[in-house]
Amino acid sequence: MKHLCLLLSLFLFTLIQCTNPHDQNVSADSILSEDERLIQRADSFELNMPYEPVPGDSLSYHASGFAKILCSAVFISGLDFDFAAENIGYFTAPYKVRSQLKRSLDLQGRAVHVTLPNGVVRTAKYFGDQGCICLPEGKDSLFYTPVKVESKLSDPEKTAWPIGDELWISTDLSIDAIKVRRAVDTVFTDPELLTAAFLVTYKGQIIGERYRVGIDQNTRLEGWSMGKSLTATLMGVLIQQGVYSLNQPAPIPEWQMDPDDPRSKITISDILHMSSGLRFRAPLDPDFDPHIGYPDHLYVYTGAINSFHWAATRPQQWPSNTIGRYRNSDPVLINYLIRLGVEGRGQNYWNFPQQELFDKIGVRNMVMETDPYGNFLLQGYEFGTARDWARLGNLYLNDGISNGERILPEGFIEFVSTLAPAWQADGRLIYGAFFWINGDGNIPIPKDAYFMAGAGGQYTFIIPSYDLVVVMLTHYKGGSKIEEVRNAALAMLLEAVDQ
Repeated sequence: MKHLCLLLSLFLFTLIQCTNPHDQNVSADSILSEDERLIQRADSFELNMPYEPVPGDSLSYHASGFAKILCSAVFISGLDFDFAAENIGYFTAPYKVRSQLKRSLDLQGRAVHVTLPNGVVRTAKYFGDQGCICLPEGKDSLFYTPVKVESKLSDPEKTAWPIGDELWISTDLSIDAIKVRRAVDTVFTDPELLTAAFLVTYKGQIIGERYRVGIDQNTRLEGWSMGKSLTATLMGVLIQQGVYSLNQPAPIPEWQMDPDDPRSKITISDILHMSSGLRFRAPLDPDFDPHIGYPDHLYVYTGAINSFHWAATRPQQWPSNTIGRYRNSDPVLINYLIRLGVEGRGQNYWNFPQQELFDKIGVRNMVMETDPYGNFLLQGYEFGTARDWARLGNLYLNDGISNGERILPEGFIEFVSTLAPAWQADGRLIYGAFFWINGDGNIPIPKDAYFMAGAGGQYTFIIPSYDLVVVMLTHYKGGSKIEEVRNAALAMLLEAVDQ
């Protein structure tokens, strides 16, 4: 009997192996984890360029990030210092290391100092319209002179929404107001979620809006990586104005020194698609190991370095447009191109966003922070109100047109909201061009929806088929718990306007 069972097992094994040779590969692939599958595919394109580790002490960078987070929370958002230390910005200042650091608030000097156990002090200081900036270790000044940002916008209280804050409700809107109210209530029910702001527009009009106690429509809050979508927008402005085109090789100066530099072939669209292929360690990499050094992804926030130069001097890991990876090298480089393009035509770089974008859509409050060299760190260091983000979302809902003026080029909205080729090749149907998309259907919104997203539970959803823009801003500590409630609120809103 034992021999009969053995023979039967061998027969079945042989039958399975011979049925279809391709089935063997399918079976082998099926036992790989998602990360293993992504790593295996990336390895097949690996260029084996050397990696230069981030120099310095990780704890010092955590302290630098902590000082900046606290400085911005107090001097930009107007939050309590202790509340911010407990709830804000774990991304560049992990909560688990904060107990090792001593913090102090300098109200007179408008600065925050964080002291390491070895006595080294890291400082972030408030510089007006450029927000809070991490100072290099041992330094007390910047490598540029901050400027006052000038706006031509009139009093918002006397100007109609969306250019101003004077609201009006059209009688033509057909919505279920009770369901809208329930959606708003949902995201504020649990105080541990730390929802700071929630705003809904339908056909361009505000139909739902609420804020946490102590916050209002003028409070500028951390947006984190929603700034990447703002970066795409500023590049779109320059493309509309004829400065750049999507498919041109990116004119990064550091890539033009050697005619054989493979990076000179990387296009602007490759970078916007998060598929430049540069070697740039980031926490969302499937093979990321937090024990082998501080990641480049965070270094461009906390290193108090010339972030543009650091990103531009990283070698290629893969050919461009082959592997999709969420790495800050790419938004930093697009911001580099923005500065080159703006200054190349003799325009003030720090005033450019206000003059060429914000004034045209009604944004008065956005603060965009820089490194010590004056480079915008719009991969995540920006602060805007819920209404500001709604205005930006509605610019996209309106195909890049505001008040009859085309601000973004024709086809640009389709470009940013379409699945990036390298991400599609990776089998991840979630990323467009500095905007996330709902290609995997994990969020209960239509497939035509796309959105800005920040690391701490910050979102701006653009849902064209429902004429909706939904903004949700969460304090970082609550962001990890928000998904279920966020999805429930979105589902209610779709029902509320689907009349």
